[in-house]
Amino acid sequence: MEAQVSNNLLLVWDAPNLDMGLGAILGGRPTTAYRPRFDAVGKWLLARAGELSHLTGEKVEAEATVFTNVTPGGAEQIRPWVEALRNIGYAVFAKPKLNEESDVDPDMLEHIRQRFAAGNLAGLVVASADGQNFKDTLEELAKDGVRVTVLGFHEHASWAVASEQVDFVDLEDVPGVFREPLPRVSLDQLPPEGAWLQPLRPLTSLLTGRSS
Repeated sequence: MEAQVSNNLLLVWDAPNLDMGLGAILGGRPTTAYRPRFDAVGKWLLARAGELSHLTGEKVEAEATVFTNVTPGGAEQIRPWVEALRNIGYAVFAKPKLNEESDVDPDMLEHIRQRFAAGNLAGLVVASADGQNFKDTLEELAKDGVRVTVLGFHEHASWAVASEQVDFVDLEDVPGVFREPLPRVSLDQLPPEGAWLQPLRPLTSLLTGRSS
């Protein structure tokens, strides 16, 4: 008897891009209070898998993968974080950051395409500050019947917020994901004294044509 292939709700987490987006909101490197809690994200994903099971009438299993770069000499610094993720239940794809062309975006896209080709991708969540590099692929998958969600920051992912083909969830709306509210600035709700909006990428990105 042939084993039945289970349906999956796949989370793909773009660590370099999310770190950049979070840094832009905070105006600097995030402290512990502003680092995402991956256990909270995992519980949120499991709940969404349950909702998707109810909608489709078929069992949907949650699966999560974090894609990250490792800078030269940075293995020891990142190792505890990687091991913590694996202990929670996340798979981790780590790639050495050797140059500006060593981004994990192509690896994420290849992973998504392979999982779709396998025929058991019921839903996809791409966690990225803006998700812009995945836009075409995500919209194609949505047209093919995959329930697609972008998990990011509304300040950066306007295309996903406005999209009729993919869902958008602001990362801060995941229950318990941050220990403290992010110090976000909205142009619609500026304080009377005004507010600084930090650059979304360094000026040096103009020289490389790449921001992550």
